[in-house]
Amino acid sequence: MDPFDAGAGGILRQPKAVWATAGASVVAFMGIGLVDPILPSIARGLDATRGQVSLLFTSYFLITAVAMLLTGFVSSRIGGRRTLLLGLAFVVVFAGLAGTSDSVGQLVGFRAGWGLGNALFVSTALAVIVGAAAGGSAAAILLYESALGLGMACGPLLGAVLGNMSWRYPFFGTATLMAIGFLGITAFLKEQPKPARKTSVLDPIKALGHGGLASAAVSAFFYNYTFFTVLAFTPFVLNMTPYRSGAVFFAWGVLLAVFSVIVAPRMQERFGSLRVLGGSLVLLALDVLVLGYGDHTAAVVCTILSGAFIGVNNTVYTELALGVSDAPPDSVRGYPQRPVASAGYNFVRWFAAAAAPYFAPKIEEWTDLHIPFVVAAVTAVLGALVVAVRRKALTHEAEEMKPRHATEDAVTVFAN
Repeated sequence: MDPFDAGAGGILRQPKAVWATAGASVVAFMGIGLVDPILPSIARGLDATRGQVSLLFTSYFLITAVAMLLTGFVSSRIGGRRTLLLGLAFVVVFAGLAGTSDSVGQLVGFRAGWGLGNALFVSTALAVIVGAAAGGSAAAILLYESALGLGMACGPLLGAVLGNMSWRYPFFGTATLMAIGFLGITAFLKEQPKPARKTSVLDPIKALGHGGLASAAVSAFFYNYTFFTVLAFTPFVLNMTPYRSGAVFFAWGVLLAVFSVIVAPRMQERFGSLRVLGGSLVLLALDVLVLGYGDHTAAVVCTILSGAFIGVNNTVYTELALGVSDAPPDSVRGYPQRPVASAGYNFVRWFAAAAAPYFAPKIEEWTDLHIPFVVAAVTAVLGALVVAVRRKALTHEAEEMKPRHATEDAVTVFAN
């Protein structure tokens, strides 16, 4: 069945509960890149350094990483609907408070609370959408993937439009949109069945005892350092108005979405996951080197182009992480318990997302503007080396998975 079919069960004929959750998911993913175009404006408005402002990402993703150990624990006890609402409530409160900040310290702290809410919401949203969807999971997963791509692309654009008036407005705008999402889920989503087995806080850590999953997590850690050097440090290098910076990262987000959803699965089917991943990581390393050493035009072009490599990497990493994991098995299908495995995987990789925004400005202070991108290129190559050295562990089960499993797992892990 074509998931785009307007008939029953198609992507366009889903219950209101699914649309309400998907709409809130768009806003949740927008929050990742929302501050990108306004980082220089925030620095000027709060008289802060680049390093201080970059902590907006560090606090957000550090809390997100730690929260990966808590999301399964919470949702397996209070249910998916309540977990979604709890996460949305956190985002509404802390995004709103972020807009009232009088110092960069306050803003960083509120952004951390926002990260906790986003982790609770995003890690639960896919399971809720699939559970509430009509006509099976295919259309629901495609809808969620579309929400992910749309959010990643539109976050910088919304930040630019509202941030051009005041750096505070994007935070108020996010709080307002998430409040609407809260009301929509309250009105249209019924409680989903709770898992038969309650998840402990330590289950994701135990899942990392599997060599394949640990290898995927370590490689993704290095890759994520490169990814978030581009996302968090490049706006200072471009030094553009919020509108222009937002346009650049909107184009970046569009490429990320297209290559993640459409291009990556086709490349995997033709060349194999590990070859695609290794090649994409090396190309990303070359891209960030040119970004760091080229002129302004080259920096703009390479920033946009990096979205293609990042989109491919996101999809392939997530398939590998779930394909090779040996977390507690599902009693029905025999597959790993995906939420537990993905939580352990993301617990590791999101620490790099917290580290890169902190260290990139520091490295610039210690050396010069080019070296942070040299470090980012090195970490991308290190990610490729881990894939090459641990090829056997990563190939186990992953290459045997059918493409339809790859798509589902990619969304599951990125969400978690």
